[in-house]
Amino acid sequence: MTEQHAPAQPPFQEWCVVELMGHVRMAGLVSEEERFGVKVGRIDVPIGDAFTTIYFGGSSIYRVTPTTEEIARSVAKRNEPQPVHRFELPALPSAGPAQPSIYDGTADYGDEDDDSYDGTADYGDEDDDSYDDDDEPGEYPRF
Repeated sequence: MTEQHAPAQPPFQEWCVVELMGHVRMAGLVSEEERFGVKVGRIDVPIGDAFTTIYFGGSSIYRVTPTTEEIARSVAKRNEPQPVHRFELPALPSAGPAQPSIYDGTADYGDEDDDSYDGTADYGDEDDDSYDDDDEPGEYPRF
């Protein structure tokens, strides 16, 4: 018995508009590569006369639309990827020289002589918030 093999497909390389999860839309020359031991997508996005290469995982693909180079370049121009920047918070305005603290190390949480709280909660009549064996089946305690 002879084994039949499917003909080898040429590597994928086409101009496409790629939409990824997270509302990311890019356009450029798309191909597939193996990186980090797995297949990943590669898109070379045209920016002027140069290209920016971006890799993406296959599971993040929402849609890939093959198109012409002219259309891909036009879409890429409107969706240029931004370089990655370190997240920075704006500088806080200067408050002037440091002021001495008025905290003297003691805390006042109200009337310290009030010892009436015994650590239990009172929800009213004891019979209303407990379950008795005398209750009808399917009847829940009343709160």
